[in-house]
Amino acid sequence: MNTMASAVMDIVNTTLDWVTFAFEVPFARAFVFGVHIHGHLFVEGLLVVVILFLLSQKSYKPPKRPLTKKEIDELCNEWVPESLIPPITEEMRYEPPVLESAAGPHTIINGKEVVNFASANYLGFVGHEKLIESCTSALEKYGVGSCGPRGFYGTVDVHLDCEARIAKFLGTPDCILYPYGLSTMFSAIPAFSKKGDIIVADEGVHWGIQNGLYLSRSTIVYFKHNDMESLQSTLEKVTVENKRAKKLRRYIVVEAVYQNSGQIAPLDEIIRLKEKYRFRVLLDESNSFGVLGSFGRGITEQYGVPIEKVDIITASMGHSLATEGGFCVGSVRVTAHQRLSSSGYVFSASLPPYLPAAAITAIDVLEENPGLITKLNKNIAVLCQAILNLRSLIKCLCYHLEVTRENLVAPLAADESVSLIYCSIVGCMNLLVWLHM
Repeated sequence: MNTMASAVMDIVNTTLDWVTFAFEVPFARAFVFGVHIHGHLFVEGLLVVVILFLLSQKSYKPPKRPLTKKEIDELCNEWVPESLIPPITEEMRYEPPVLESAAGPHTIINGKEVVNFASANYLGFVGHEKLIESCTSALEKYGVGSCGPRGFYGTVDVHLDCEARIAKFLGTPDCILYPYGLSTMFSAIPAFSKKGDIIVADEGVHWGIQNGLYLSRSTIVYFKHNDMESLQSTLEKVTVENKRAKKLRRYIVVEAVYQNSGQIAPLDEIIRLKEKYRFRVLLDESNSFGVLGSFGRGITEQYGVPIEKVDIITASMGHSLATEGGFCVGSVRVTAHQRLSSSGYVFSASLPPYLPAAAITAIDVLEENPGLITKLNKNIAVLCQAILNLRSLIKCLCYHLEVTRENLVAPLAADESVSLIYCSIVGCMNLLVWLHM
C-alpha cells in the first residue's frame, strides 16, 4: 500500500516538474525592466487579463416578458394594502362626554347637571346676555359666514372694528384677526421665520407652536421648560458658536402661561435676555389674556413690562372672551406683513361676523367691570385652598398607587374610581396653581 502511494506521488511530482519546465522554457532568458519573467508570472498575468475581460462584460439579464392577465390578477388578489391607521384596541376606544347645554360653570351631561371644571371659560362669558345680544344682531345684519378670505371680499367692517378694539385695549399700534385660534401661532411663526433663521423655544410649548416651528423650517433650539438659566446658556451658545448668528433673524418663542404645565413665564427676565443677546420675542397669551394683570391685559400688565418690548404677541379668543378665532398684535409693519405672508390669514375664510362682534362686546364688558378679575382671583384662591387641603388624600393615593406626585401620567389602578380621583386632583392642581400665583 505504501509502495503504491509513493509511486503516485512520484508521478505527480514528475508531472509538475514537466509543466513548470514547459512554461519557463520560453521565458528562460526573458527580462523586463531588469525583472526575470518566470512561467508563473506569465500565468498570473494571463489570469488578470481574463478577470478584467469578464468584469468589463455586461451582466446577463433574462429577457423581459410582460405579465399575463392571469398573473396580474393573481398578484392583485394576493396584495394586502397596509392599513392607514393602527388597529384600534379596546383601550383606545373612548367616547367623550356630550354637553346638552351651554358650557358654562354648570352644564348638563346625560341629563344630569354637573359642575364644569374642564372649560376655559375663565370669566364666565359663555351665555352672557350682552354677548348673545351682539351675536344675534350680527347674525341678522351679516348672516352666518363670509364665504371668502380676508383679502378677497371676506373682510367685513366688524372685523376691522374688532382689530381696532383689541389694539386699543392692549395699547398696541395694530392688530390682525385670524379665523381660528390655534392657527394664529402656527401661521405667524412661519410668516416671520424662514429656513436658516434661528428659533430658541421652550421645550414645553403647546402643539400649535410646535407645528409652527416645524413649518418654519428654521433651526430650532430648545431650552429647559421655564428655566431662565437654560435659556441664557442656550442664547450664549447659539450666539458664540454660530458665527453667522448676528446676520440671521433670531427669535425666542414662549407662552405667557404654558398650556401644558400651567407655569407662568418670567417675562421680565426673558426681556432682559432678549435685549442682551439681541433676539426678538414671540409670545403666546392664549391662557393669560383676560386673566393676568389688574385689568386682564395679560402678562405684560402683570409684570409691568411695556408691551412694545414684546415684538409679536398672539392669543386665542376661545378662552377668556368665550368666542372663537385668534389675533396677533404688534407694530403696523408686523401686522401688514402677515396680511400678505401668513397662510392662516391669506387662505382661510374670514371669521364669521358674529364672532368678532361677540369679542368686542366681551372686551367692553371686561373693561367696564374690572371686578371680574378680582372675582376670578378670589374663586381661584378658594378652589386652590380646598385642593391644597387634600394633600393627605393625595399622599394616601400616591402610596396606594405606588407613584409620586411628579408623575404627570395617570397611573393605572385596579380600582378605577381611585385612579379617577387621583387624576382629578392632580389635574386640578396642575391647571390652577399658576392662577393662584
